Amino acid sequence: MRRGRRWAGAGFVLACLGLAGVTGTLTPAFGGLSRNLEAVLDTTPDGPPARVTLGPGGRDVRLWGDLNDGTAARLRALLDANPGVTRLHLTSDGGLVDEGVAIGEIVAERGLATYVPDYCVSACTLAFVRGRERIIMGDSRLGFHAPYEPGLFGQMIPVDASDERGRYLAAGLEPAFVDRALATPSRDVWIPDSARLRSAGVVTRVVGPGDLPDSTLDDDDSPAGARAAALRAVDLLAAFAAHRPGVLDGIAARYRASYRQGRSESDGLDLIRAEAVDALRTAFSGTDDATVASLGRLVLEAMTASGSEETCRAIGQDGDLLSAAESLPGSRGSGGVARMRPLLDRALAGPAPIVPTTTAPLPPRALPCADLRRRLAAILGRGDALRLRENLFGRTARRLEASALPGEP
Repeated sequence: MRRGRRWAGAGFVLACLGLAGVTGTLTPAFGGLSRNLEAVLDTTPDGPPARVTLGPGGRDVRLWGDLNDGTAARLRALLDANPGVTRLHLTSDGGLVDEGVAIGEIVAERGLATYVPDYCVSACTLAFVRGRERIIMGDSRLGFHAPYEPGLFGQMIPVDASDERGRYLAAGLEPAFVDRALATPSRDVWIPDSARLRSAGVVTRVVGPGDLPDSTLDDDDSPAGARAAALRAVDLLAAFAAHRPGVLDGIAARYRASYRQGRSESDGLDLIRAEAVDALRTAFSGTDDATVASLGRLVLEAMTASGSEETCRAIGQDGDLLSAAESLPGSRGSGGVARMRPLLDRALAGPAPIVPTTTAPLPPRALPCADLRRRLAAILGRGDALRLRENLFGRTARRLEASALPGEP
């Protein structure tokens, strides 16, 4: 058995979420906790070593992964080499109590703020609560339970929690909150909502996705990691992965660059979505008239279903095909994204357009949603392929189509 008590690793927390009495408020999709449930039965107390890296601009350190032996030492070495760091990003599902405590001591010594952009569970919370400022996002998850020592075949041996209680109280946490946290059995996890965390003194500030640098690629900032993030953000980009991977690679590269520049998560998501909209418009502009007509009918339906003047105009005026797909009702397998995917596959199966269609649809002046719908319905009713392309893709589409007409110079 390794030195020091251990709190949950990823497989353990998955077991809690799936099989045990998880209490408190949970949000969908528990961040990066995706390892197999068999990890519960693994008597080896280690997961993959935590990544400890310097963030963009040299002001943030990003820690992602299990708190195993040596994590605190690596953090200290990185901070020694980079004295301008002011904030520690924590994304961890737990690990060794000794390491969580040691990281917390480093945080307190250096006067660092701590920030949880996604999840911080078990021993990770001992580091988080030592922050000069303790920051989360509205849907971040902090998970608490009683400490344990690992036994054979996944056995969890309860231990005295006096040390952990004292550390939480010394950090200013409400006694009743600490009692509830440490009364949670080792095989469960309590995840309070952000309001409870603030009222108990656990958290000092709740931020939005546009306030701090993006942490999405903290676990993997490679080109492959950026591609995976883009695919998670926009489902329809999977069609480009299958048919034109270079388009996806370009979007991922630009997103990765924005992450490394220290842009916020919302800025990064806006970049991916804007690039996806341009890619969709370009792909559809080069396809056959029948596919464009099917797309036009889907867009008209989406404008009606959009539910707001702003979204309707984004679809009908600005050519936002991504919002069109997302506006159509239905389950994941039958909604607008699922309905647009076969049209996109058909478009991507043909040759790539020679000229990207990045100009706004006509007319340039703003029109009410009702007028936009009437105009598109009339074009579809006449079967006017040229005007339909112009309406969906803008002037560039009209110029490309016109240039291919017989008798044109």
